[in-house]
Amino acid sequence: MKKVIVKSQLVNPYALVKKLEDIGFEFEPAVWQHERIYLPHNFQPHMNFPRLVMRTEVLETNQPAQYSLYLKRHIEDSGVDYVNFTGVNDYTEATGIVHQLGFRKVAEMSRQRRILQLDAQTVIYWDTVEGIETPFIKIEADIVEGVSVEATRKELYRSLRLFGSETFLVQTYAEILVGNQVQPYYLPEE
Repeated sequence: MKKVIVKSQLVNPYALVKKLEDIGFEFEPAVWQHERIYLPHNFQPHMNFPRLVMRTEVLETNQPAQYSLYLKRHIEDSGVDYVNFTGVNDYTEATGIVHQLGFRKVAEMSRQRRILQLDAQTVIYWDTVEGIETPFIKIEADIVEGVSVEATRKELYRSLRLFGSETFLVQTYAEILVGNQVQPYYLPEE
């Protein structure tokens, strides 16, 4: 699935919740997610290489964990992300397959995630990442046929502004955790 994804650090997460509640939206209860991020052995930055991620997710503490594997490839030229998810029944076997395919684990990351489905194509995530003090807002939109990537991106930037954000991030949470400083970029003018 092709997506446009933008994220920003939340200066005041409770103001975001209030704004959304005022217009009739509410986040789902928090879920806990732990991800192991894998890169190909020949990975080079800015080469559009895929990442594989093994995700453990706990929706409720009295329920068993769920496992999934997803592939994510960010195409630098267009800013489009290709994302494919699949459920995993045997976590150990799946990670064995990932290693046999030539991927190496480069990071691990845990977070509390709250989800708000805005419409059929757009999801807002409120992420609190362990090891990073400030929470994040992340908005993902599926690319709809007939709507340009740039128009979709502008709409997401507009949403970030409505939520009080003036900057966005291109780094992954894992990149921030392994020592890369947060590098905010100012939202482009409309």
